[in-house]
Amino acid sequence: MREGEVLWQPPAAFRDATGIRRYMRWLAEHERRPFADYDALWQWSVRDLEAFWASLWSFFGIKASTPYARVLPERRMPGARWFEGARLNYAEHVFRNATPDHPALVACAEARPAAHVSWAELERQVGAVAAALREMGVQPGDRVVSYLPNLPQTVVAFLACASLGAIWSSCSPDMGTRAVVDRFRQIDPKVLFAVDGYVYGGKPFDRTGTVAEIARALTSLEHVVFLSSLGRGAPAGLPPTVAWEAVLRRSAPLAFAQVPFDHPLWIVYSSGTTGVPKAIVHGHGGIVLEHLKTLVLHQDMRPGDRFFWMSSTGWIVWNLLVGGLLAGCTIVTFDGNPGYPDPGAIWRAVGETRVRHFGCGAALVASTMKAGATPRTVADLSALEVLSTTGSPLPIEAFEWVYASVKCDLWLAPISGGTDVACGFVGGCPILPVTAGEMQCRMLGVAARAFDERGREVVGEVGELVITEPMPSMPLYFWNDPGDARYRESYFEMYPGKWRHGDWIRITARGTNVIYGRSDTTINRYGIRMGTAEIYRAVEDMPEIVDSLVVDLEYLGRPSFMPLFVVLADGVALDDALKARIKERIRTLASARHVPNEIYAIDAVPRTLTGKKMELPVRKILLGARADNVASADAMANPESLASFTALAARLNPR
Repeated sequence: MREGEVLWQPPAAFRDATGIRRYMRWLAEHERRPFADYDALWQWSVRDLEAFWASLWSFFGIKASTPYARVLPERRMPGARWFEGARLNYAEHVFRNATPDHPALVACAEARPAAHVSWAELERQVGAVAAALREMGVQPGDRVVSYLPNLPQTVVAFLACASLGAIWSSCSPDMGTRAVVDRFRQIDPKVLFAVDGYVYGGKPFDRTGTVAEIARALTSLEHVVFLSSLGRGAPAGLPPTVAWEAVLRRSAPLAFAQVPFDHPLWIVYSSGTTGVPKAIVHGHGGIVLEHLKTLVLHQDMRPGDRFFWMSSTGWIVWNLLVGGLLAGCTIVTFDGNPGYPDPGAIWRAVGETRVRHFGCGAALVASTMKAGATPRTVADLSALEVLSTTGSPLPIEAFEWVYASVKCDLWLAPISGGTDVACGFVGGCPILPVTAGEMQCRMLGVAARAFDERGREVVGEVGELVITEPMPSMPLYFWNDPGDARYRESYFEMYPGKWRHGDWIRITARGTNVIYGRSDTTINRYGIRMGTAEIYRAVEDMPEIVDSLVVDLEYLGRPSFMPLFVVLADGVALDDALKARIKERIRTLASARHVPNEIYAIDAVPRTLTGKKMELPVRKILLGARADNVASADAMANPESLASFTALAARLNPR
């Protein structure tokens, strides 16, 4: 199979019934804007931002208690102000889809039958939790944090928080104490939703000790809502604590605080590559508009569709999954190991819940493929029409495998975006063909370009992914970032006034896109983004370790391989026992997803003259680049340190 080979064409009946075709017909009828094809529509959407986003406001019937004065007074990044004057609420837009015709949620978990939650029951529970939060003193702008798995209860807690105008933030319970505290302590939360543990791969994992440590570290906490999933109950020493079941016994009507378009909805986090993770703030209105655009136009969500995205609650894709409720979908939550008891388990869940749109990390597709499983033979996938992937590039052989082993008439729609904007930059379009190894389009309203090192746009060449026009879902700001200093440094330092995302991209002359992985040192493992600094903090506290360096050798067409390099203290040997302790420390303090594939002892970590670890040059060397092409000896404190990596590269990349 070669890149660009057409693998799927949308049938005429399918194409005509899509949300994007409906939108194009609406534009022609209501705004006298006929467009011949997707490219013409995209060009207009990034050229006339104000008209495009105003059209989406009308097309989706955005409900605002007060109207907006202007769409976008000034095109600038950062600092764009969208739909000033409008007041609305994210949760209200969810519940305007309430219906008795299909459930709101379907809950799946390991070794348990699926359970349905009706829209009426969802509304009752959200109203009860919102009332409890009000009794705890939660007001608009207060922070509410979650240490819960991907359960219906987590969705309920988030919607209750949003209905009040409070600000939500979430970490997955497979994240260790330090990683969670580094995130939550920045935002001074008032209430914590927590769980006693979870089941993964058939084994229970007790998190009561971790919850106690987190609560002790969060001095701002006033209340805890505790969910007993394993029957262990809440640990001692927490702030005033109420059981989830007791909260649900309340009876209170659901009301929606009307907040400004840019009122904070949630805080999500960068990976922590350069220190403490950045706390990224997104607003109610930007997320409502962006998620409706993404889900209805680009992923063709329709009312009543079953939408299932395999995700933890620490990944931005969980937020997008909940966004399926904005489109009137039934969303499917899953708690557990998608590969337990066998690699076909997650695909059977897709079939049994009659999912139309399934999304997952590209790593899940790769692991199923590597295991030799054939989903179409182990599950009834007759309802499945759309498969989306993200988190890392999908190699070309995975495209071939999907059509051979999952379904031959599937719309395969890989997406690439980011936590930073809570959506995709490039991805799927249901009226375009699927071509091997490529993503179908740049998304509407996303002025994505490839820039070379001089800031010139390139086509057909690999360059930096740059966004040249503002988007409503770009961060409002980073929490506790005076003068937006970290915000500007993160995205606008390389190309002032333009968003540099940190991905390598090639945009073809046909408008398709290929992502080649991160151009910075963020490590995205199985859908969990984490910076190297968090791993260093876990490893370098060990007395046996003097220094360390970690890279992920993920690259288009290669499986992810993450080696950790350690400089040992005098007299210490890197034996199997020390390797096991290092891995357990990373698993406990950082993330189970970021345990290295291999650990190597080295004499020294390569550093610049200013003392910075040279992660990107090492990564390039291990992927096959010549050391003298990626690192200048004159700019290094210890140029001889690269020799061990060159030798390892020869073993990893045999010719």
